[in-house]
Amino acid sequence: MLSLYDRLYIMIRKPAKAALAAAASLLLFSCARQQKGQIQPEAFTKKYRDTQELLGSLLEKEGLADETRYAVVNRIAGNMLSVKDYPSLIYFLTNWAETHPDDSYNAYWFLMAAYAYLENDAEPIAEYYFERILSSCSDLTVRGKSIHFICLQHLIQISRNSASRIAYMNQLISRFPNDISTTELFFRLAKEYEREGDWSQAVRSYTQYLDQDDASTLQITGYPNAYMNARQLINFSNSPKDWTFETLDALVSAVKAGIASYNYRALDKYKSKVNFFAMSWRQVETDANAQENFSMRSFMRGNRIRCSTTLDPSSSSTEAYLRTTGWSNYVNVWYLYFRKVNFPADPEIHGRWEWAGIYYGEKL
Repeated sequence: MLSLYDRLYIMIRKPAKAALAAAASLLLFSCARQQKGQIQPEAFTKKYRDTQELLGSLLEKEGLADETRYAVVNRIAGNMLSVKDYPSLIYFLTNWAETHPDDSYNAYWFLMAAYAYLENDAEPIAEYYFERILSSCSDLTVRGKSIHFICLQHLIQISRNSASRIAYMNQLISRFPNDISTTELFFRLAKEYEREGDWSQAVRSYTQYLDQDDASTLQITGYPNAYMNARQLINFSNSPKDWTFETLDALVSAVKAGIASYNYRALDKYKSKVNFFAMSWRQVETDANAQENFSMRSFMRGNRIRCSTTLDPSSSSTEAYLRTTGWSNYVNVWYLYFRKVNFPADPEIHGRWEWAGIYYGEKL
């Protein structure tokens, strides 16, 4: 039976581009599957050395066709991979690419070197070669996917700063929109802009995410409530935000005064006009039936409403609870929930306070 590299050699002799791509793909995935480890003893056997020397001699011959030269370099690298001789593999491929800048397959040689570095937990060096492929090598196709596309995918995963990931994501969206989930990438791009503090671009990316047809149904790993959270943020961004108060004390005093005077119009004015919720303690804010838009009037008429003189002890510097009673025969106790506005996109609003919701019943 022919070995993997014998099959690669036979395939690479075919001039068809599809065969070339298939051969490259086989070696690429073989590289990705290699396990970490030391150089195996067979790397030093006479048969191995003789094979490599023979291939090296063949590579030095003048007038080699491009396909043949590719196959020889590929075979030499493959032999090194088979014995996990990563140092020799990296030196051979990078030196070859450096000394043969016109080789049209340099993107592939650098890609193999980058994979070898990944296999040995040298992500910063792998990142360097992925970036070099993008900046200085013409693209190649591997099983229908471009090497540039593969590099961008890896760079997004291993890059350690948001600014770089933003650049890579934008490249993926602009260059390969048909090969990715632009919906998910717009959301993740918005998160990266948030980390960078670029709130105008974050809002823009969240809006692009919400504009996608599958935004409400797509599940994004790590963000179970992605759609709801993005929708709430954009709704808040597009609202007048005129219900916010400069301080918690000012907000609580206004709400207490409204309750004491049974001024439902004032209370309706103080409630957040975006994302206001009313729910039990067992529910979560993202539940479909937790979002409420109602007037306080129907709960105040004929009832004797009372407020605690102080905020609940569980209140903190970013959120607060006020216990109230007398709203209904069914659920007598309501906790009014206040929170500090977290919206750096608008410095005039960020850090103010809003009445964000109501919890029904005694605290659990």
